[in-house]
Amino acid sequence: MRFRILSTLCGLALSAGCLSTSEPTPRIAVPIEQTTFATSLGVDLASSTKLPSGLYYRDITVGTGTTLAAGQAVGMHYTGYFANGQAFDSRLPPETPYSFVLGAGNVIQGWDLGLVGMKVGGRRQLIIPPELGYGSQDYLIIPGNSVLVFTVDAVTAQ
Repeated sequence: MRFRILSTLCGLALSAGCLSTSEPTPRIAVPIEQTTFATSLGVDLASSTKLPSGLYYRDITVGTGTTLAAGQAVGMHYTGYFANGQAFDSRLPPETPYSFVLGAGNVIQGWDLGLVGMKVGGRRQLIIPPELGYGSQDYLIIPGNSVLVFTVDAVTAQ
């Protein structure tokens, strides 16, 4: 009964236009250099390479296999983290590697830019600014303007 009353009231409020439909205010973007990272992530900007796009990457383990290049079909295992260290996505063994064509726009731009030059068998940390990730708007569980940290293992390249 209570649910039915609430549903009716909500329906009336919506039909009367009483509820705001404006977009939530996005979080303010913080540059990577001013972002506080959880120590568990092991982010070391001083030991990382900064690309002109603002993306940072660091090879944790240098692979010995094929060097990744745009246009290749690649397979990756990965974990994505927020700056506070909370994981938001992963695909790890024994799961099948996540496969896509590098540089074709099938993944966020930070991956397309940050994985080029990595070698199969390697592990790389990517520190991705919002504009190369999901931007200023919320995307599923990722708040707008989030700096993202990925640990990525290159498994295959063809």
